[in-house]
Amino acid sequence: MTAVGNRPLICRSSRDFDFADSSSPKLGFVMFSVSICNGKSLGPHGAALRSSFLAPVRAMEGSGTSYINCKADMIRELQQSGFNSNDDVFTDDSNGKSLRQMSAIQNSTNVVWHKCSIEKLDRQELLEQKGCVIWITGLSGSGKSTLACALGRGLHSRGKLTYILDGDNVRHGLNRDLSFKAEDRAENIRRIGEVAKLFADAGVICIASLISPYRKDRDACRALLPEGDFIEVFMDVPLQVCEARDPKGLYKLARAGKIKGFTGIDDPYEPPLNSEIVLQQKEGVCTSPSDMAETVISYLEEKGYLKA
Repeated sequence: MTAVGNRPLICRSSRDFDFADSSSPKLGFVMFSVSICNGKSLGPHGAALRSSFLAPVRAMEGSGTSYINCKADMIRELQQSGFNSNDDVFTDDSNGKSLRQMSAIQNSTNVVWHKCSIEKLDRQELLEQKGCVIWITGLSGSGKSTLACALGRGLHSRGKLTYILDGDNVRHGLNRDLSFKAEDRAENIRRIGEVAKLFADAGVICIASLISPYRKDRDACRALLPEGDFIEVFMDVPLQVCEARDPKGLYKLARAGKIKGFTGIDDPYEPPLNSEIVLQQKEGVCTSPSDMAETVISYLEEKGYLKA
C-alpha cells in the first residue's frame, strides 16, 4: 500500500480525528458508516467513526466515491488544489438539508476499446438471425407491452432469439433510482438504449417497449446503432382511446391531479416523424396483437433480419 498524496481529510469537525504532522503519510480509517435519511446518503457519521475506530492503517490511493460534509465553496477550493474532480462528491449543509452530487462523468481519454476475435457477424451466424432493436413507442395504454409480448412469442415460434426491455420492468432494477422528471426520463431512455445496443450486438432481436415521449431521446438511441438496425414502431392510438382503456388506472389519477407530469395529460408526447412501422388504431376498430406482431415480423423478414 502507498501513502496518499497531499490531500486533505475532511471531517464534520476537527474533534473527530487527531491529525498527524503534514509531512508524514496521511492515515486512512476503516468501517465508515453512512447516514441515510429519506433515501439520501448524508455522508459519514462522526460519532460512528469514533465508536468504530480501529488502529490506523496506511491509506491506498483510489478513485472511489468521496463523501464530504462541506459547502460548495470548499469543494471549489479542493478542486483548485488538485482534488480529483472525477470522484462523486456529495455535500450537505450543517443541518443536512441539502444534498448535491458533482458529476462523475469522466473524459474517457484513458479508456481503450478491447476488440475480441468473436464479433457480431459470428454471433449472428450462430443464431441464424441478425441483431437489431425494435423500439415500440406510444402513449400509456396504447398496447406497447401487449405487442412486445405477442411479437416475442411470434419470433420465438420461428426459432428466433429475442429479449424484451419493458419500460416498467426496467424500473424495477437497472433504472430503479430514476424518477419521472424530464432529466430522469432522458437518462432512463439512454440506459435502455445502451442495453438494447448490447443485445443487438450479441445478435439478439431486442424489443424495447416504453413510452419514450421525447423525439430527441429516441433519435439518440437510433444513433447508437448501425443504419437500419433501429426499427421504430409507433403505436398511433388516440389519447381518448388510451384513456378509455386505462389498464393501470394512471389516467384517472392524472386527471385527479394525483400524478404530475403524466404523458398525454400534463406532459407532451412527441410522435415520431419517420417511423419504420406505424400501427394505427381508431375508436371502434381493434386489430389483434397477433396481427400487429405479424406486421412487424413481415418487416423483419423483408429486411433480412430473420436469417444470418
